[in-house]
Amino acid sequence: MGSAITTGDQVPTIILASASRTRATMLENAGLTVECIPAHVDEDAAKRSLKAEGATPAQIAEALAELKATRIAGRHPDRLVIGADQTLELGGELFDKPVDLDHAAAHLHAFSGRTHRLHAAVAVMRGDRVLWHMTDSADLTVRPLDDAFIARYLDAVGEDALGSVGAYRLEGLGAQLFESVRGDYFTVLGLPLLPLLGFLRQHGALAA
Repeated sequence: MGSAITTGDQVPTIILASASRTRATMLENAGLTVECIPAHVDEDAAKRSLKAEGATPAQIAEALAELKATRIAGRHPDRLVIGADQTLELGGELFDKPVDLDHAAAHLHAFSGRTHRLHAAVAVMRGDRVLWHMTDSADLTVRPLDDAFIARYLDAVGEDALGSVGAYRLEGLGAQLFESVRGDYFTVLGLPLLPLLGFLRQHGALAA
């Protein structure tokens, strides 16, 4: 993990309202001290409600990020709490995390030869106040994939494919799926990290 760059004062511990190891690792590698407390929100119900209200995939990601932060910030009112969420859309359809490897294969068949968009949202709260939020997007073009490659890929990554909305991790074997990526690398991983670090510096959670 990374080491915090300090000026002698102890860097305060930030709460990440998530069990995401990827997001926690990004924050820790950037020098933050992070405590992970999963928010345990009913994301499926929240998405259904938001879609019924006409929310876009980007707006759904932002609402879920704030919902997660709100759930934890109320129990830790003196701490900075980060909530984050990511959604994926293709041709106007919102995709959720695959529930099994067959579902993951269906995702990859749908993505094959096409460009999908990831929306990564982050919200920072203290108590009942949203101090800052941001949503960033990236476009990813998947190369044409045949059945044999998809089968080999899923056999190699196994259950790890179920941990991300697209059934891939760009930082691993998932890189082999793509022709091009347009957007920020950290956004693809699920967190607009650099703008978040800028905000945290302003609030003393990271040395300037």
